[in-house]
Amino acid sequence: MSDGTVLLRMNNIHKRFPGVYALNDVSIELHEGEVLALLGENGAGKSTLIKILGGIYSKDEGSIEVSGKETPINAVADARAAGISIIHQELVLVPYLNVAANIFLGRELRTKGNLLDSDAMLKRSQEILDSLKIRFSASKRVNELTVAQQQMVEIAKAISFESRIIVMDEPTSALSDADAEALFDTIDRLKASGIGIIYISHRMSELQRVADRVTVMRDGKVIATKDAKTTSNDELVALMVGRDIGNYYNRDHALAKEEVVLEVEGLSSEKVHDVSFKLHKGEILGFGGLVGCGRTESILAMLGIDKRTAGRVLINGKEQPRKVDAHEAYSQGIGFVPEDRRDEGMFPMLDVKFNMSLKSLPKVMRGARYDKRLETELCQRYMKELSIKAPGIYTRMNSLSGGNQQK
Repeated sequence: MSDGTVLLRMNNIHKRFPGVYALNDVSIELHEGEVLALLGENGAGKSTLIKILGGIYSKDEGSIEVSGKETPINAVADARAAGISIIHQELVLVPYLNVAANIFLGRELRTKGNLLDSDAMLKRSQEILDSLKIRFSASKRVNELTVAQQQMVEIAKAISFESRIIVMDEPTSALSDADAEALFDTIDRLKASGIGIIYISHRMSELQRVADRVTVMRDGKVIATKDAKTTSNDELVALMVGRDIGNYYNRDHALAKEEVVLEVEGLSSEKVHDVSFKLHKGEILGFGGLVGCGRTESILAMLGIDKRTAGRVLINGKEQPRKVDAHEAYSQGIGFVPEDRRDEGMFPMLDVKFNMSLKSLPKVMRGARYDKRLETELCQRYMKELSIKAPGIYTRMNSLSGGNQQK
């Protein structure tokens, strides 16, 4: 951290939604050249606080100061004018445009004759990339970049706005360790230039590497702010959950003798080749590997979402047809939570009840009659069991935090 100059103060912020007190008297402070990590369980209020800072939500009470001056933020344009940029977990880029076009999207540079000045945008974008030691061309199309490189484009876009405050929401969620380290190097350079960063992450192992201080939130309140270098992960977890974590649960019993519930042999598609694995009853089987190695693609081929070209899939010992589709796989008892929940896993403009019960309609049908009462009871039960924080089952999905959408 640099000389301790305060870039941002959010003072006594309150935000209420119907049935939910999302933020209750929340105050945070960000210094020049500092990374402030924002930590908390799903539904703690992190996303709501950041959306207020970014002008997506309006606060009910409180004030925001930027460089010591009270700054009303009622829209995204207000946040940008104040030098604040938000890099969301779900990257907002146009895949078929090049890097420069994405950086200047909506504020394109033009010639004196009001024509699009592509050369000037390419030059300025490349200067920003070079200053961050990002090693790809501004003329490259975004869909040709890795996820890590797309993350760098978002950072370059923030720099192009001359932002002094950058929020990064789960920036390493889809990155390999090597790509994450490259991101941390970029963050170090941003810090050295005096930029303040609010960093949201669930990866505790990252905090000592990247953060200077950690602010912990729980149930819409700030619980504590700690020095990241001297505070243990156990202490941070205890602050997050509200109790000491005495013992961690370790599974040390062997599962090899349990019955095989899923077996994949020689699975191939256009994207993966000769994938084989077994899943035993009561087992959690993890898939590891670098971004693009075929983890997700193997599952898509198994489910029939991607066309299978070879291999066998057996569920409880029974071989599935080669041309199985996702609906048949679901009817066999296989559930799928996609990587991209917003585009592939939900209808964001519809309510919790619709999204939760969509794949379970047969359970709430009584012959040709739809049992609304049973559907409501099931949804309310699962909201309680999974601790989904929402005002109710008729709340629109896009108003929930990312973690609650995932649940």
